[in-house]
Formats: sequence, C-alpha cells, structure tokens
Amino acid sequence: MKNVRLLLTVVLLATATTAQMPSGQAAADPNDPVQQARKMNQEGKYDEAVALLNKEIAANPKNYDAHLTLGVTLDLEGRYAEGRKHIQHAIDLAKPEQKAQAQRTMAMSWAFERKPGEAAKYHEPIFNERMTKNDYTGAAEIANELGRLYLEAGEIDNAYIWYKRGYDTAIRQKDLTPEQLALWQFRWEHAQARIAARRNQKEEAQKHVAAAKAALDKTGDKDQQIFYPYLTGYVAYYLGEYKTAVADFQQASQRDPFILAMLAQAYEKTGEKQKAEELYKKILTINAHNPTGAYARPLARQKLGM
Repeated sequence: MKNVRLLLTVVLLATATTAQMPSGQAAADPNDPVQQARKMNQEGKYDEAVALLNKEIAANPKNYDAHLTLGVTLDLEGRYAEGRKHIQHAIDLAKPEQKAQAQRTMAMSWAFERKPGEAAKYHEPIFNERMTKNDYTGAAEIANELGRLYLEAGEIDNAYIWYKRGYDTAIRQKDLTPEQLALWQFRWEHAQARIAARRNQKEEAQKHVAAAKAALDKTGDKDQQIFYPYLTGYVAYYLGEYKTAVADFQQASQRDPFILAMLAQAYEKTGEKQKAEELYKKILTINAHNPTGAYARPLARQKLGM
C-alpha cells in the first residue's frame, strides 16, 4: 500500500522531472557528459549544458540520453522546436523500455507551448499500451496527466474527458483497498472542482471541494493533506476570490512551480506586483520538465519579459 500511495502522490503533484534521469544505468557516472549536463541544468547553466551535449552527440550520434537531455535543456531555454528535434531522435533511438519515457518527454515539450492536442499524440499510445497490459494505475496516471494539460490550456471539455477516463481506469484495479480507492476518489473530485471553477460554476465547484475533503479524510494519509490548499486556492482564484487564493496557495507546496505561478497571479490580482515578480524569478530556478514546469516556466518568462 505504501508504494501505491507514493505513486498517487507523484501523480497528483506531478513534480518529478521527466527525461532528466538516467535510462537504466546502474549508477550515475560523474564523468559522463550527460550527467554533467544534467548537473548544469540544475544550476541553470543551460548554454554550457547545450554545448557539452552537442559535443557528445557529435562524437556519439546514437546516444539516446544525450539527445533526450538536450531536448529537455532546449525546452527549458524556450527553444521548443529545436528541442523537439532531439527528443524525436531519442524516440527513434529508444529501446522498447525507453520509448514511453521519450514519448512522454515529447508530450511535455508540446505542453510548454500549451498545445495539449499535440501532446495527446504521444500520451495516448502510452495510455493504450498500459491498458493492453492491464496496468490500470499506470494508464490512469497518463490519462490524468493529459487531463491536466488540457485544463491548463483552457480546453475544459477535453480535460473532463481525460480526467474521467483516468478515474474510471484506476478503479478497474481489483485489489484496491478502501484507502487506495479513497485516494483516487479524492483526485477525481479534485479535478471536477477545478473544472467547475474554470467554468465559473461556484456551487458545483464547492460541492466537489467538499467531496474531495471527505475522500481525503477517508484515506487517513497525512501526506496527502498538502494537496487540499492547492485545490481551495485554485477554486478561489478562478472564482475571483483572490485574497482567499493567496492565503490558500501559501499553505500549499512552495516547491511546486505551478503553485508558485498561481500564487504569483493571485498576487498580481491583489496589486502585490513585487511579490509576484519575486515568485516568477523563483520559478525559473526550478528546472522541472513536467506539467507543473510546462505551465509555470513559460508564464514566468513572459511575465519577466524574457
């Protein structure tokens, strides 16, 4: 059960950086150019990382990890089309066990440009493959990730379709305990509340917030509590209750770039522009190539005139 809870935590937060981890090495080699480039990314030294990775690819053009990491680095710099060329090389070079990682990375690249329809072309094959293997938890993870991309791109109806698909898929798992089922119910209510808020349906949003809290309490998992103020802050923001949104987002994870971006926008709505600017700068120090980074990083660059 601990492993399932951990997976659900990762899915909801979506803060684990994709394509930044080694693709199967027993241990990271500090002398490996790809590992060095990843360290440079963590330090914000993107130009140095690009130069090192280009050199490695010139010497070893079939280095899967080098292409994938270069694609991620270029995305972090805002060079999306260029980055996707290298991610596509990685997809072409991928071994069967690497393919989903590369496809998911390509999906995230499109997410940086708020193009979930393009991302879906890479998410859906992963979803379908996991379904054929009866990996319902893994398939639900992909469905919810795509739902989130649609939601934050403003495609509300598609967001609902994929979030529902995620929930319906997850509960097909036959050995779910009552606590695990409650976690999935929490996530589904969480999604419906956010969707209702985006549709400006206040009563509907509040109904799902209450249902989400009831499901959360049934999990008995204190580690999940951090996701509740994210929900209430999100709902408050999209219902125009900006002071409440600020207060709630301040209680959510301050390491999540998406939360920071929402908090920054709420600060702007309340006239606290300096605080918003500080958060946008902080976002650019977080090198997440995932849904949270895909939403927050381009917004921060835009707000800071980069």
